[in-house]
Amino acid sequence: MRAILALGGNLGDPREQIIEAIDALGKTSGIAVTATSPLVESFAVTESGIDETAPRYLNGVVEIETELTPEQLLEVTRVIEAAAGRTRDVRWGPRTLDIDIITFGDHHQRTATLTIPHPRAHERSFVLTPWSLMQPDAVIPGRGRVVELAASYVGEVWEA
Repeated sequence: MRAILALGGNLGDPREQIIEAIDALGKTSGIAVTATSPLVESFAVTESGIDETAPRYLNGVVEIETELTPEQLLEVTRVIEAAAGRTRDVRWGPRTLDIDIITFGDHHQRTATLTIPHPRAHERSFVLTPWSLMQPDAVIPGRGRVVELAASYVGEVWEA
């Protein structure tokens, strides 16, 4: 199954942590990394909105082919996040590494732990911009073309 994952962080060395996470994904049985986006920098997004005073995030998107179920993939991403020092103390708080499952083929699900497609990906420039740079023809099911969605956020993200 083809899946799109978004990776980001703003603590420690985000570039190195993202590179190591992509490497760890590729070394996981049942996962092959098939495409990677350029990394982009963005303002921190908090529950109250954009915080220009917080450390900026570095973000990227990867495409994978996987034999795992969505729940197994979620578990793999949580293990990789933990290895990078990720803690879940504050919702939408600073972090060393965050990995979100954005799409999983044309699969749709909504459970207590996982919603696919990601419910807010279509409004997150830090997902849309790198994804549109990686795959200009990509579509978020039910939301539209990624490049068109990203265009509405021009000026909020800088290529790193």
